[in-house]
Formats: sequence, structure tokens, C-alpha cells
Amino acid sequence: MKSATMARNDLYGLAKSAEDDGVTTLINKRDARVLLAPLDRFPAARKPGAFPTWTLSAAQKDFGTLISRAAGGEPQVLRRNSTPVAVLLPADPNAIALPSDTAAPIGAATAGGAVTPQSAPSRERGRRLATLGDAIGDVLSANSAPGLSFGLAGLDEATGGLQPGRMVLVAAEPQVGGSLIGLTAARTALARGARVLYAASGPSSADVTRRIIAAEAGGDYGRLKTGVLTEHEQQVVERLRHAPLLIDDGSDLSAEAIAATAPLADDLALVVVDRLQRARNPRLLLSGEHLPAASQILRELARTQNVPVLAVLDTDDPAIVNLLDADVILTLTTTPGQQLTTVTVAERDLGIIGNTRLRPDLAHARFLDPTTPSPGTSASAGPGVPEPAAGPRAAADTLPTTGGTAETVGTAGTVGTAADRELAEAVLPFTSGAVKGLPAEATRLFAALRTALAGAHVKDLDDLHAPLKEMAAAGLQTPDSDEGRRLAAALHAFNAPAPASASEPTPAATPSQAGGVDTRVAEDADEVRRDDDDGLVPGDEQDEPKGAVFPALRILKESVARSKMHPIPVIRTEDRQTGPWPLVSEDMDGEPGWVHPDVTSTRVAHERTGKRVRRDQLNVPASFGDGLMCLIDRNGSFPSACSAVPLAPNKLLHTGPLDVFDKSQAGIYQISVPEWNYPGMPHPLGRLAERPDGQRRVWVTTPHVKVLERLHRDGHLTEPVVIHDSWTGKANESLFKPFYQATKEARTELIQAGGEPYKAYKTRLSIALRLLWPKRPESRSPFWRPDWRMSMVAEASVRHWTVAFKAVQTGHTLIALRNVDAAIFWTPDETVPDTYRIGTGFGEVKAKFIQPGTFIPEGDD
Repeated sequence: MKSATMARNDLYGLAKSAEDDGVTTLINKRDARVLLAPLDRFPAARKPGAFPTWTLSAAQKDFGTLISRAAGGEPQVLRRNSTPVAVLLPADPNAIALPSDTAAPIGAATAGGAVTPQSAPSRERGRRLATLGDAIGDVLSANSAPGLSFGLAGLDEATGGLQPGRMVLVAAEPQVGGSLIGLTAARTALARGARVLYAASGPSSADVTRRIIAAEAGGDYGRLKTGVLTEHEQQVVERLRHAPLLIDDGSDLSAEAIAATAPLADDLALVVVDRLQRARNPRLLLSGEHLPAASQILRELARTQNVPVLAVLDTDDPAIVNLLDADVILTLTTTPGQQLTTVTVAERDLGIIGNTRLRPDLAHARFLDPTTPSPGTSASAGPGVPEPAAGPRAAADTLPTTGGTAETVGTAGTVGTAADRELAEAVLPFTSGAVKGLPAEATRLFAALRTALAGAHVKDLDDLHAPLKEMAAAGLQTPDSDEGRRLAAALHAFNAPAPASASEPTPAATPSQAGGVDTRVAEDADEVRRDDDDGLVPGDEQDEPKGAVFPALRILKESVARSKMHPIPVIRTEDRQTGPWPLVSEDMDGEPGWVHPDVTSTRVAHERTGKRVRRDQLNVPASFGDGLMCLIDRNGSFPSACSAVPLAPNKLLHTGPLDVFDKSQAGIYQISVPEWNYPGMPHPLGRLAERPDGQRRVWVTTPHVKVLERLHRDGHLTEPVVIHDSWTGKANESLFKPFYQATKEARTELIQAGGEPYKAYKTRLSIALRLLWPKRPESRSPFWRPDWRMSMVAEASVRHWTVAFKAVQTGHTLIALRNVDAAIFWTPDETVPDTYRIGTGFGEVKAKFIQPGTFIPEGDD
């Protein structure tokens, strides 16, 4: 006997036992007792319309009501899709009220719940049997349903393709590309005009759509997340609009829901389930302990609907895979240093039956066969959705695209220099995802280079040269491997100056070249900051030892853990290349680097502790009158910002364009850069305002949206903030407040002690805040929240800018504003603007007066 709760949870299994093995189960709900019985026990249930019928998924939701009705004498028929499989009967056979035209029940239960023996079913009602000859005829019949292609020749050869009525399980660890197998199969079916149901439990519908566009158009998947499309990609999008693809990415997606939805799709040819998640997630029904039952439901769906079902599992752990019900299992694995992905093919009853290899092209969200030419060659890269036939074109002027069409752009290989093409070949292992170890921004640029060369897009290639050379000059760190060394050599050649032509004058020799004293000055080591340089070294992510002067990291972890909002301090590695995370960049700090337009700034040599560095020298025009430069140095800008920085403690959800800014939310927002007509102040977005996209849009965090809203409300901005896209979550401003309070108290004590204790305090404080967004992939930081880190820096920038703006509004002349802590005013009477408080506490400042023309000291100068 089972309780109602146990029976509801195991309803699919109980119904299957009733259907296949004739098992009857007694179910008890308080005073109600019912039987879940096979149909042979109550043949009247087979008659259409005789009794209420329910799909298993619907019955599971209202199981308590069905038990009450069945116990009251009204049998409830359970069906799998349209096929009846079992029936709920009252335990008391005398309670059944039969319609006059139905047969009497066979073998009904006694009043005590015991089951009386059944009579043997008649020959006419026996199970259907097929002779071997009939079965051979069905298998070899020319009219039997053909299988679908995976869209990858090697995989089709190893598996025989996607066969109707069979479930295929793709088992792959995160970042190996399991989802792309499902995506490629879906694209191939769409190319035939076949209808596909894509059940997206992991990715969103936007993720699926972008991946399809990237794979079809051969475009850069990372760039597509910004919403910027090339003309060719826009043509592909228009062609895809009519593809028969149905996407279900509902948050309550379950195997039961998929099984209930699939029969409603006319002419369904393929079901893709992306994905089954190994780790339990209470928000995802296709995860954790639900997987075995879910796989049974999906396999049954394949059989009853006679369509292939392809499900992606985010692990290749045999202990998990062996628990799941599948006809074919594809296990994807990668080997360090290898550029190919191995696919092992196994059948449920036969074990391993074959294997093949695929070439990952993750930058374009797809797999390729090993023999398929890489992007930039003249062969088609994979399946595509058909488009209208094109008119005749000259063969030399066409380049086939991923979708099998031709784009009039000139022959690939006729654009770019030899250095461009060598760099494109050297980066292939990294852009394809076969080799890791490059920053996301570098990978994005390299993928864009390959796309520009493949499409012979001259303008795109020209636009890429400057950022690529800047990255090469900064000294991109490459892995210590054959691929890394080749890339380093290609970058060096790419950044080498072009040989001077005979017509160009030879530059005059510098003093050092002429034998004089070398007056060149080495740049300060921290003047050039790379996106992948967080200033951290291995070991920084470990908690401070007992007795440490200031255990900043431990305090920051405790501060987050104390929140009642159950924050998510680490975004999973496999999720970091999707959703909002690739959109977050160091540029979002919004730090100003501004000098008054009438003031001349030059870099001059300076020696500090035996090291030659450069410092700024500001020359103020005579029109400013007599005066001195007042240097403002703000104390503890970053920890001070932690007192009330708006953050989303949990995951960010895609909230799209917003008509108005919602103060209860926090996250990242794509906005139009507003016009700023205040010549005595830098733009409130700082250097971020100088880096918009082609539509003058930038991604910002919540602090910058709030300051722009306030400036518009106060009349300093003529236009309101326009939010074109957003990723947000419920806001919280006190997540870091306990950390702020602890650092503030420690500073008060340690600043008086000075010396090494105070230096150790500052060092650990800086490390803890940098660990919010560690850049090294191998880092074991307790945090990985780029949005937290950049929101905190943006809050510090906004506070720094706001105090300076108040000073300017009261009549003071600002001549420079930099970073989050440095401001320089021109003052005729050696007075500090009264918007600043002199002191040693957080938010207070130190002030120093210097003569114009003197270099601006920094740090320990």
C-alpha cells in the first residue's frame, strides 16, 4: 500500500507497472482507498468517453482530487498522451457506478481492498504479437520512417543518425559542447523543413536563437550578444524567421510538461532537451534526483510519438549516465593539447559500438567534421536553413557562407596581410575552444578577425587592426604550449612595424641612438592595465592565517554569508560565457581620466626609489588668474563604496528593454550615452562615455543609472535615461555593509599604528575586493561576480564625481579628475572646496597645494 503522496511522486512508474506487468497498487488517502489497476481489470475503461480521462502529467497535478472521485465510485482513466494505460478504481467494487452500456468490471477488488483473481484475458484481448517475418518487413519497408541526420557526417556514420522512436543521450562535461550536438541536429532538421521542439531547461530562448544565428551565419557568437549584426547576419535572421522551430524555456519545464506538449505540435520530427543538470537545483525540475524518472518519460515520449528525442546531460560521469534510460549514449571528451573532440557511441544493451571525432568551433556555436575547412576557406561549414536561390554570379567574386549561400564580397584570402592570416591561423585552437587560457576579450577579438577574413569584410578588418595591435603591444599572456608559443610569435609579427618605403624619410636619430645620454623613461609598471590582469597571485584566494592584522577576505565572505537573501557568490564556470557575464567589462567602472580642455597636460620623467617613471604635469593658462593647484586625495574610496552599493545578490535575469528604471532592481543596463554640455566637468559616465558602440550605447551598472536619473531630475540632463536592454535581479544595498563597518573600525586603529601593520591592512583589503572578480581561470577564489566588482567600482566613481560636481556648482574650478580618488582644483586663496572633509576616515580627503607646472605626485612620491 502506498500513501497518496508516494503514489503521486511515482505515478509514471506505477502506471508503467500496471500496463506492462499487470500490477495493481492500493493507494490510501486518509479515509479514501483506491486501486491503480491495469485496464484488463476494468475493460470498460477502454471505451472512449465512458469515464473521465487524464494524461499522467495532468493527473499528477490533481492526484488528490482524482483519488477522491475514484473512491466515490467514479473511475478515473489514466493515459499516456492519447493511449489509456491504467485506471483508478475504488477499493470497494460495489462503489462503482457503471453506465448502462459498459461491461462489468473484471476481477474487482473486495471491500477490504484485497484483489480477487482475474480471469485469463480472452485471445482477442491478448497482447499483440508479431512474427519475425512481420518485423523484418517493417524494418526493411521502403515506407518506414527515415532517420534524421545529426548534420555531422562522422556522427551519422557512427550512429546511423537519429532514428524515430529512440532516445539519444549526449553526455558531456560543461564547456565541452554537448548542447551544440543538439543545436546542430535541430538546425539540420530545420533545413529539411521539419518541425523541431527545443526544450531549453538550461539556456534561454535568446541563447538558443543567438547560437543558431552564429552557426548559420558564421558570425561571432560573443558579438551577437551585444545585438550588433552584420548585413549578412541580418539576411540570415530574416531567412530564419520562418523556420519551424518551437522553443520552450519556461522556468517550470519538466519531462512531464515536454511529454504533454510534444503531441500538440503537428508533424513533429525531433525533440531536443537542453539540458539535464547533474546538480540539484530546486528551480530546475530537470535536475538532480529527478533525472532517472525524467529520462524514462522522455524515452517513452520517443516511443509513443515515434520521433527521436535528443537529451543533453551536463556530465559524462558513468555513475550518473548509467542511471538514465536511453537507447543511444554519446559521450563527448576532450584531451588537453588536442584540437578535436572525441565522441564515443554506445547502445544500451550492446555497449560501445563506435566512435568519431569532431572539430569544435565554439566561437560560432557549432561542431564541424574534422575534414570540413575552417572558417575562411571556401567550403560550407555545416547545415543551414535553405534560402531562396540566388541569381548567377561570377565564381571568383563569391564566398559560400555557412548556410550554403554566397555573399558577394570578393575571394577569401585577397584581403588582409600575411600577418593577419598567420594570426588567424594561430588563434584557431583558442577561438574553437579546443585550447583554453586566453581572456574572453582577446578570444572575442580573435574570433572577429577570423570572421572578417572568412567573409572578406575589409572594413571590419580595418576596424580590428587598432585594438589587436594595442592588445599585442600590451603583452598578451599566452599559455606555455605549442599553440601558445605559435600565437605569441604571430602576435609579435602582427605588431611589428611595417618596413619603411624608399620614399619615406628616415627618422632623425634620438640622442641615445646618436651616442648621447639615453633620456627615455621607462613607464611605471602599473600604468598599462590589461583586462586579464587583476593584480592577484596564486595564494591570494586563501583565507588569512590566524593572527593576521586584518583578515579582509574572511570578513568579506562572512558579510555575504550573513545576508538573508541567500546570495550566489560564484557563477558556475559553465555559465560564464553565456547570459549577462560576457557583457561585463572593466570599462564599466566609469572612472574619469579628465583634464580641463583649457589646461595642457604632458608626461614628464620622474625618478622614484631608483625607478624611472612618468608623471603628469599640468600647465594652467594665464586666463585662470593667480593661484595654486589643490590636490585632493580621497581616502578608502572602494571600501567606502561598500557601505551602500546596489547589487543583485542572486542571478541576473534577462529583463530586456525598460520603459523606466526600477529602483528595486539592480544589475547591468545597456543605455544610450546622454549628451553632457558642462565644459567644466567630465561626463558622469567617465571614460565609459568615450567607448560607445556604433549606436552610441554602453553597458553600465546600477550606480551610473541612478546618477543619470538624478541628474535628469535636477535638470542637468535634457533627456531621460533610455534603457535598451537589461539583466537584473532584486536589489540589496547592504550586502557588503558588515565588511565596510569592519574595515572602517580597523582603519581607525591601524592608521595610528602606521608602518607594516597598516600596509598589511591595505594589501589584504585590496586583495579581498579584487577577488570578487578573479581573472585567472585556475583561481579558487570564493567569489566570481563581475557585476558585484564593477558595481562597487562604479559606486566609488559616482561618489568621487558627485562631490567634485558639487564643488564646481559652488564656484570652484576643477582642472582634473582621475580614477576614484584624485581631483585637482585651481584655487586663488589656498582653500579646499567645502564639499570635501579633511581627515583620515573613509570618504574624507587629504589636500596638498603645489605650484602650476610642477609634476603631479602619485602614490608614494
